[in-house]
Amino acid sequence: MTAINGPVHGTWEPHPAARWEDGFLSGNGHHGALVFGGPDAERVVVTHHTLVRPGGDGEHRRPPRLAAELPALQDRLLAGERTAAEGFTDGRPMQWVRPFHPAFQVRLARPVAGCHLYRRDVDFTTGVVRASCAGRTSRVFVSRADDVIVQHITAPRLILDIALDHRLPGAPAHLAVGHGAVVTPEGALLSLRARYPDSDRAFTGVTLVVVTGGTTTLAPPHAHVEGARSVLLLTRVRGHTGELDVTVEGRALRDLPTEYDELLERHVALHRTAYQRVTLDLAADTAERALSGSELLKRPRAAALLERLFAAGRYHLLSAGGLFPPRLTGLWTGDWNTAWSGAFTNDANLNLQTASAAAAALPEVTEAHAALIQRQLPDWRDNARAVFGARGVVAPAHTDGESGHSYHFNREYPLHLWTAGADWLLKPLVDHDETHGTRDPRTASALAEVALFYEDFLTRTDENGRLVVVPSYSPENRPANASWGTINAAMDLSAARHALLTAADYHPDTPEADRWRALAERLPPHRINEDGALAEWAWPGLLDSYDHRHLSHLYGVWPLDEITPYDTPDLAAAAHRALELRGAENDSAHGHLHHALIAARLRDGERVAQALGQVLDGDFFHASLMSAHYPNRHVYNADAAHTLPAVLIEMLLQSTPHRLALLPALPPALPTGRLTGVRTRFGAEAELTWGPDGVTAVLRPTRTVRIEVRSPSGDVELIDLVAGEDHALSMGAW
Repeated sequence: MTAINGPVHGTWEPHPAARWEDGFLSGNGHHGALVFGGPDAERVVVTHHTLVRPGGDGEHRRPPRLAAELPALQDRLLAGERTAAEGFTDGRPMQWVRPFHPAFQVRLARPVAGCHLYRRDVDFTTGVVRASCAGRTSRVFVSRADDVIVQHITAPRLILDIALDHRLPGAPAHLAVGHGAVVTPEGALLSLRARYPDSDRAFTGVTLVVVTGGTTTLAPPHAHVEGARSVLLLTRVRGHTGELDVTVEGRALRDLPTEYDELLERHVALHRTAYQRVTLDLAADTAERALSGSELLKRPRAAALLERLFAAGRYHLLSAGGLFPPRLTGLWTGDWNTAWSGAFTNDANLNLQTASAAAAALPEVTEAHAALIQRQLPDWRDNARAVFGARGVVAPAHTDGESGHSYHFNREYPLHLWTAGADWLLKPLVDHDETHGTRDPRTASALAEVALFYEDFLTRTDENGRLVVVPSYSPENRPANASWGTINAAMDLSAARHALLTAADYHPDTPEADRWRALAERLPPHRINEDGALAEWAWPGLLDSYDHRHLSHLYGVWPLDEITPYDTPDLAAAAHRALELRGAENDSAHGHLHHALIAARLRDGERVAQALGQVLDGDFFHASLMSAHYPNRHVYNADAAHTLPAVLIEMLLQSTPHRLALLPALPPALPTGRLTGVRTRFGAEAELTWGPDGVTAVLRPTRTVRIEVRSPSGDVELIDLVAGEDHALSMGAW
């Protein structure tokens, strides 16, 4: 991490983190650790993907039973009643999904007479967060091998008080908390059990204290260590109903290695392999590469900042993806009052955060995404039956990770009417299959269920015999002259067409495939409005609302390949016009970076740079290099941190199963660089180098395929790739 003759794979600060938002992060996709505080009072906030607060009426957490009323609603909308969908609910109030929350903090208190040359850092290649001063060192990582949070503290004649403390901002006043502390041969075993108010659900944390040298005494709930050479802490937390046997949990911790180096080696063998697959080098200034993260953030135009944010984004995305993909806050929070419940927000944020997973060689993240979908498919079937009276599946716009039911909706956000969600959420899995040259049977089966839904749902037609998507919803916008639930949202048309055709491709030579292709052919085309822009609603008479953070209507541009400058130039021009007219509404980070992704697909490097600039100039990043939802670091949120690597890859290299575009949207401020290890959807690993003298690319294909190569200047070349044979491309200056 300290080498500065290339990209820096980590970040550092010369001062302690007083705010938890600035704390450095480690995680294994199950447990998370957020490290902050000073040398005399270090805090490690423990999180786990499964910790969500219970509560609420179970019936209200099921999809509304509206199928019997659907035909009447369709009649009214088609007859021109533009507010008809506002009453298409079961009358319930808005019901948020269950909120994600932290478990507790491991508090370390020690007397510090003086602390010179303080430094804290995080090494992205290992996931180790370290703080040191005056001969004292603390190291923290979350093990991928052993699913445990590891802390190691060393100092001459170490004096340390250790406690598990549930008192974090927003913790419920009536949380029933019990502590345990017992002496063990290694040192001590500490436990904390917290039961939620009015619930049989609880979570329990257990920490094994392993002391080398010195003495250990108990002052419950604390353990006190004096005169030790080192202290090793091993921590886990589990959510459960009823009681958890702390003795069994402690025995499991005691069965782990108790040498820090052995635990680290087991973990790094898994973590480093994944992290090091892809690297971005923008030939940044050596002095800027040496800066701390907080100083580098003051230089928003520095290439070194983009290098470090790319590295941090991949690191945090890898660390957050495991049991689940990343939440709105990734895997971390230091506050029980997590914005928007810390949920998986499916109508934009989740897919944006995981947008780089296939290209940036993080199949671990895609597998987490796939596993979440598989667990929730039964609930998706309930949504289809209850709301639409259809077979197949409909995805919810929000989930807490437990329930996949669509119950979070109201008049302004009729999210239960969103039918594009299943295709949107399955698209990353299709990208993964294309990248690896496989077809996951789970994805194939889910796509078939999406197609079945459209078979039952797409029954209405317009005066030209074209199918009509009614009701239709474009997250989270409305026409300027109609209500939110309406007809033929562009996203719904793109999703239905893509889902039907992709399901047919996954099930070739079947009667179902022929039906699905025929159904897709009957969908209407996109509409170009009077401004020359691709309309957000293809139904005649519906007027666009341009000032909005979501860009759902441009789904056909990104992540789909339905609209491209190469195959559909007229539609691409209309999509570009729609992008030009789009406002930023409330300056949400995800809106700016979604804008950048679409601009990159449309080969507009200047617009990509402008959208990136809105985030880099807007003070969206904490010293931890985790991001915020709004400018000035307002509302802790992982959208910018996790999405930025995808933007950088898309502006440098884009691929489909039969096309490679080199430097399609390179901003002028990045004239030189190198991207290595990136994966393409035609099954090749790519290494891209560019500079004033030209562009070179080395492709390492895993399968034999003919592809079209698009140069930065727009030239086209067909090349044949042979599995196992490297292929070098060289192009002159552009």
